[in-house]
Amino acid sequence: MPALVESYVEELSNHEQGLVERARRFAVEQLRPVSLEYEETEAFPWGPLYEAAALGLTCLDIPSEYGGGGVPSLHAMCTIVEELAWGDSPITQVILQGGFFAGPLLAVGTEEQKERWVPRLCEAPPPPCGLALTEPDAGSDAAAITTHAKTVEGGYVLNGTKTYIGNGPVLELCTVFATVAPGTRSKGITAFVLERGDPGFSQGPPLPKMGSRCFPAGQLVFEDCFVPEDRRIGDEGAGFRGLMGFFDRARVQLTANSLGIGRAALEHAVDYAKEREAFGHPIHEFQGVAFRLVDAKMQLDQARLLSHHAARLADTGRPFGVEAAQAKLAASEAAMFATWAACQTLAGRGYLRDSPVQKWFREAKLDEIWDGTSDIMRVIVARDLFAS
Repeated sequence: MPALVESYVEELSNHEQGLVERARRFAVEQLRPVSLEYEETEAFPWGPLYEAAALGLTCLDIPSEYGGGGVPSLHAMCTIVEELAWGDSPITQVILQGGFFAGPLLAVGTEEQKERWVPRLCEAPPPPCGLALTEPDAGSDAAAITTHAKTVEGGYVLNGTKTYIGNGPVLELCTVFATVAPGTRSKGITAFVLERGDPGFSQGPPLPKMGSRCFPAGQLVFEDCFVPEDRRIGDEGAGFRGLMGFFDRARVQLTANSLGIGRAALEHAVDYAKEREAFGHPIHEFQGVAFRLVDAKMQLDQARLLSHHAARLADTGRPFGVEAAQAKLAASEAAMFATWAACQTLAGRGYLRDSPVQKWFREAKLDEIWDGTSDIMRVIVARDLFAS
């Protein structure tokens, strides 16, 4: 474990340090050994999910009163998630989906709604779940969604399509965002809870992704889908507010996923550079090799500092939206560079499908896209930079 990560672990409570150690052991013993297998078969990782649930790793950030791990500290969550993602990023995302589903519910839902759905996420085994925002014509511009929730007696009727939804093909619970007032952008966006089997709600097959293949993404289609009024989360039009606050926290947590990927790739490349010889010397003695790995370490450490700075702001109740965007941008691009550097260092060996570095390279690319692309993160920072 890098010294910078160790320093963060030392700042945590004894309970949180125990969770970090539990996550580290799980990553070493349960995730890394099956990582390539799940990537190749594209099978949903039911086994690791159930094992993680038995260890209490699937509901870490859910309040203890609902049966969760009760880790409110984003600083602690980032440290834990980095360990899990070091083992395997897509399986980690499957493990963490309960928190993503629950985020808007915990932010703007009623106590009755929280008690109805949140404890289910802490069961072993937990139900696969997800969050549905993105549409075929509305990704980065979240306020442009067109899935319509029409008010009817007793509830709403949903019509529309969501796409690229994590866990989409297998989910049992889903937080869905729709507009009750088309054309009003964010003012009409409202959140609802959907369950597998609801009439008019269908789940498409897994989309053929470049990476993170065992974490399936798919389309969700709503055709005259009736949703009872008690499934609405918060007031009409409150969904966007709950979503934006949730996304800031999710972005910070996603930085830890990027750092886990990048760290895994860097460590693998460093070990290889010590063992591989060329022209009678270990290749790390050549500056072309050593310097790019130094650059990878520097970028990862810089991104980790930004990540934990944003987390600390969040934990102390201070604004952190811009810092979350900076951290997400820096961490995803640092992971992309580190995985590229690993591929370059291993050369042909790294390009083979039985090498983990080609897998990490493809997974790092996803982190530059979801939860806000790198371009959108730059837009957020630029708006703040030029606000005056």
